[in-house]
Amino acid sequence: MSKPLPTPVRTHLTALRMLLVMTVILGLAYPLLVTGISQVAFPAEANGSIVSSQGKEAGSGLLGQTYDLPKKNPADPDEQARPDPKWFQPRPSAYGYDPKSSGASNLGPNSEDLLKNVEDRRSAIAAFDGVPPASVPADALTASGSGLDPHISVAYAKQQADRVAKARNLPPATVNALVEKYTEGRPLGFLGQTGVNVVLLNAALTERK
Repeated sequence: MSKPLPTPVRTHLTALRMLLVMTVILGLAYPLLVTGISQVAFPAEANGSIVSSQGKEAGSGLLGQTYDLPKKNPADPDEQARPDPKWFQPRPSAYGYDPKSSGASNLGPNSEDLLKNVEDRRSAIAAFDGVPPASVPADALTASGSGLDPHISVAYAKQQADRVAKARNLPPATVNALVEKYTEGRPLGFLGQTGVNVVLLNAALTERK
């Protein structure tokens, strides 16, 4: 009869076996299972919801992005970005739609900085879209909690439609039809509000040159 291994050795061997078993289960089997299910059930979302336009990747339908004119002086870090009138513009972002800096501004409702930002945005957007300041929707004035939301309200999309149509020499009815096409219902049918995915809408616009 062989002599039993010392207790410390047996304890370490048991721990090693558990490490190997859990590595196989949680490090290999579980990730492969989840990946397989996601690829079958939600292939677009699992692969990043990549949006293609004219044969090129134009972004992700899950992440908002900016649509600005090229800088006049790319070497000037202080030059302010100017929105391009040919595109539907997203709502403001506290971090300029930088995917590495997701988050809100964390300014409270009584913040003077927030109130000033809202009024500045109201004036700028009203002038840009050619509408009365009082008609600018709320989502055009405040950033989302994530700072990366690709959606805007239907009201904000419709407000921009005439400006986009004019800049692209398209019939307003054509642009408004695209807005209707890319209007999404409430999540699960009852959560939140209807909205328009700006990334998908702008990608569709490139096919209407």
